[in-house]
Amino acid sequence: MNVFCYDATYDGLLCAVFDAYRLKLYPQALHGEGAILPMFAEVVHTVVTDGEKAQRVWRALEKKLSRQALNHIMYVWLSEEPGADMLIFRYIRKVVDSPRSIETHFADDDVTQMFKTARKVSKDQMFIKQFVRFQKTRDGIYFAAVFPQYNVLPLAIAHFRDRFADQQWAIYDGNRGYGFYYNLHSVEEIVLDQEETMTNGRLNADLLAQDDARFEALWRSYFKALSIKERTNLRQQRQFMPKRFWRYLPEMRDKAIV
Repeated sequence: MNVFCYDATYDGLLCAVFDAYRLKLYPQALHGEGAILPMFAEVVHTVVTDGEKAQRVWRALEKKLSRQALNHIMYVWLSEEPGADMLIFRYIRKVVDSPRSIETHFADDDVTQMFKTARKVSKDQMFIKQFVRFQKTRDGIYFAAVFPQYNVLPLAIAHFRDRFADQQWAIYDGNRGYGFYYNLHSVEEIVLDQEETMTNGRLNADLLAQDDARFEALWRSYFKALSIKERTNLRQQRQFMPKRFWRYLPEMRDKAIV
């Protein structure tokens, strides 16, 4: 078994592709640095991440794939699913080796799995864009905590930067412990002490602007007034607003959230 060890970054994965073709040595497994290697590994190659090599691989892919297919590669990477890196490696190899496009060759298991995984990630980022709700902090920054299934926050940031270009805001992935802050000029990555700043995915009350706290209480009352118990269709409600997004919405705050 041939094993490639790399730094578990996207550029590192592209460099693994570069090294495989350079060495004519193709791995059956990819492992992050420091991982326990398979007992029967015959060849172990350590990949050195190099931005230029990664760009060369990406430019080669741009010549053979549509923009959508290129996006799918990134989406699968951000899925963080077990084996996603090896799936991408096999897919890229098939793209490079095939004289024709394989984008719609769904008889191939890897092509099908790439499409299915990318579609799930794309759907998750759309939910984030639709259901995120901001809270105004005491210093005037609009803050939202999100808990996506996949690592989709990088895919959604451009949307919020364009839509709220005249406001300072921060969006935080509570599952992964990082977020992005927009200061009216640029977007930068941030890390917060969640125990000190949030409870159940929401900012602590002492950090909220007074008018934001009043608005949330008013909105929850309004939602209750509109929700006639006999007409509430929870199944349909969950179809259009998955339960894992309820924690973001003021109107759903009083419901039990698992």
